[in-house]
Amino acid sequence: MKDRGFGVVVLMAVLVHGALSQTSATQGGSAAAQSASAVTKLPEFDVATVKPAELSPVTIVGLFTYPGGRIVVRYYTLKMLIQDALNVRDWQIVGGPNWSDDARYDIEAKPPVSSPSIHSTPANPKFPPNDEQRQMMQSLLIDRFQLKFHRAIRQGPVYLLQKGNKDLKLQAPKDKDSEPWAGGIEGGAISRGTGIAGSNITMPLLAQRLSRYLGRPVIDRTGLQGSYDFECRTGDDDANFDITYAIRSSLQGIGLKLVPSQGSVETIVIDHAEKPSAD
Repeated sequence: MKDRGFGVVVLMAVLVHGALSQTSATQGGSAAAQSASAVTKLPEFDVATVKPAELSPVTIVGLFTYPGGRIVVRYYTLKMLIQDALNVRDWQIVGGPNWSDDARYDIEAKPPVSSPSIHSTPANPKFPPNDEQRQMMQSLLIDRFQLKFHRAIRQGPVYLLQKGNKDLKLQAPKDKDSEPWAGGIEGGAISRGTGIAGSNITMPLLAQRLSRYLGRPVIDRTGLQGSYDFECRTGDDDANFDITYAIRSSLQGIGLKLVPSQGSVETIVIDHAEKPSAD
């Protein structure tokens, strides 16, 4: 299965005693916005089941979205759920009980008929959840996992994804309904220095996808709109390759570049969580 990326918008939720505001994972938000006095109630799923997952000979791992706003999660840890609910990467999450990295859960949830998501019709189950679905996932984590967290913003290293000095080698997507994806030439994650490829992926989504490999935020500064297919074969085949060098070389091959910079880096600090009771 292709290793999927996720969307760009981060929903700035401060749990039960906080307020809800919106910002990006790398730009942060003002102290005034984060300390707003009004409490915004997050939308909730109408029906949701949470069960401990069992490892099987063929275990499917992923979050899947279906028409009508239904979400199915298979073999996810709490921290994986937080990544999708808050649209952050694993290296942005700190703290939490030991089991938050180990215990696995299956979840199925449906929104109420009054929800805008009830009208969603994702063309592919691997499409990421929309903003409202992410908020409903936050509500589920607060209710079922007793999750409490806070956000910390610090200055740290980032990369800017920009146009390079060479001609762009990006093509219009062959299938605009296909799963937005970017990874290794072989079709999965970037696991060798052979190059990178992408299909039906926007530049903001590519930037976030790359941030997972580089361990720091990547901010789209290309100014390119729409989604693209691309492929760059470097000719290298080294299992011990340097991931940063390999990605930068591959991006240069399609007319893009990574520029080191400094920016606001958001961290999600888990203050409390409990294992949910099985449905």
